[in-house]
Amino acid sequence: MKQEELPEFSILEHLNDLRKMILHSLVAVFLMAGVVFAAKNIVFDKILFAPLRPDFITYRLFCKITDLLCIKKIPVTLISRQLQGQFSVHLWTSVFGGLILAFPYIIYELWKFISPALYTEEKKTGMKFIFITSLLFFIGILFGYYIITPLVINFLGNYQISEQVQNYVDIKSYLANVRTTVLANGLVFELPVIIYFFAKMGLVTADFLRRNRKYAVLVILLISAVITPPDVVSQIIVSIPLIVLYEISIFIARWMERKNSNTQITPA
Repeated sequence: MKQEELPEFSILEHLNDLRKMILHSLVAVFLMAGVVFAAKNIVFDKILFAPLRPDFITYRLFCKITDLLCIKKIPVTLISRQLQGQFSVHLWTSVFGGLILAFPYIIYELWKFISPALYTEEKKTGMKFIFITSLLFFIGILFGYYIITPLVINFLGNYQISEQVQNYVDIKSYLANVRTTVLANGLVFELPVIIYFFAKMGLVTADFLRRNRKYAVLVILLISAVITPPDVVSQIIVSIPLIVLYEISIFIARWMERKNSNTQITPA
């Protein structure tokens, strides 16, 4: 089969395309940030502060699983210690929310940037790549918000070294924990996509992932132990999706190897 010739671009053309990608992505983020900024009541009262209430849907579901996760109160009082504190929080939370909402468009811009270096057959998978990458990211975001965040808040909010110490938490500290947890999970759920490209480049094989499965599971359990309360149920709840993602990554790597072996391309 004749090898398809890819177009050549100068460094200046690459830099220009990179500049456009970054500029368009920033515009999308700030447009979405404006939407989040305007929806202040919904974003804070209905979403970000919801895990502080005992009637949050996750707590009710956890209660049905085990009495160990049932809570009646989260003794946390949010405070703002700086005059500009609440405005600053509102502003940066809007930017963070804009980044999440604009993620599919950012991936679209990234695809446009790398697509000239791909073969025609590979370019046809563009929409699939954008859809799957965005879907995994939002699943990770939801998992971080509905599962990890409530577990962390429940544990840290009820943890006391003495009854004389009350939890008056700075709003910046609270939102920083929520942001970090949610975004980290969104990125972790991109593991299958990362493995796909690594397998395509020959950096990772299915056999390598299988041979190191026990180490991967150990790392996942350690991560689960760090980010969840010290009980087995919470750790299992968190670790299962991550183990499933790892197994999916093995399947993807094996599929990529078969695809590469069936595609024999020789120079013209």
